[in-house]
Amino acid sequence: MSHFRILDGGAGSELQDLGYSVNEDPLWSARLLETNPSAIKELHKSYLEAGADTIITVTYQATVEGFQKFLPGSTRSKAEDLIKLGVRLAREACQEVPDAGTERQVAGSIGPYGVFLHDGSEYTGNYVDQMTRKELVDWHRPQMASLVEAGVDMLAVETIPSLPEAEAILTLLEEFPTAKAYFTFSCKDGQHLCHGEKFSDAVKRVMASDQVIAAGLNCTHPSHVSELLGSLRPLHSTKPIIVKPNSGEDWQSGVGWYGRGEKSPFEDHVTDWVDKGATWIGGCCRIKPRDIKKLKEHITQINK
Repeated sequence: MSHFRILDGGAGSELQDLGYSVNEDPLWSARLLETNPSAIKELHKSYLEAGADTIITVTYQATVEGFQKFLPGSTRSKAEDLIKLGVRLAREACQEVPDAGTERQVAGSIGPYGVFLHDGSEYTGNYVDQMTRKELVDWHRPQMASLVEAGVDMLAVETIPSLPEAEAILTLLEEFPTAKAYFTFSCKDGQHLCHGEKFSDAVKRVMASDQVIAAGLNCTHPSHVSELLGSLRPLHSTKPIIVKPNSGEDWQSGVGWYGRGEKSPFEDHVTDWVDKGATWIGGCCRIKPRDIKKLKEHITQINK
């Protein structure tokens, strides 16, 4: 696949479709690390079988404070063990699915502070207006430490809605000098992060770190991706640009995701995204293994 990498798709939304009630759970898919780890491994395997090269751990919502608050009887030690289990399940899935000559990698998912609040604020980032950088660094530290200790190939810092939170995580990353990470931001339009900062400024800021190996966007409507990628052209970065859009559906509490048609969001857009510089491509909410399979086929054709 040359310089392209295929990332996986949605975790929580796919688990929900498989019959696991995660949508209204404050721990979301992370609860299954305790209650049904085999389901998580099967999820990973379905994406590997579809052609994904990089598997992202189901730890987006697996935080030490979150487990202690929402998982009865969870101590700090147990919470850290569950985060490490997320890495082990992804690694085992890679070992159990025959590879097709590509190097499989496990990325340890780190989500924004807003996932812990369970109030939708991970899609606005407004909480950073009331928090210090130290508070953000201290909150993210236990999860990052557990993922690094578990031996991930890289950290996947995902769905970050604001530049201040990204800068806090960059500060924390320096405490783990051998760790590498990629950053993906959630965006509300074709120019701005959900909190309002310019996407191009945020990508430039994180790409300046030697520990950051790639950056881009995730959990963003596919209709915004081309403009967002276009805004990165003046940066002339040599590091990979990541695109992990959602399916373009809307979310409503009590209803779930709705509004998706039959077509994958990749089908009409991926050639344009590649032309605009995207090389690491996968999906986010409501992107399914069948979509990743189509994406893999499409990239293979582009690459010929």
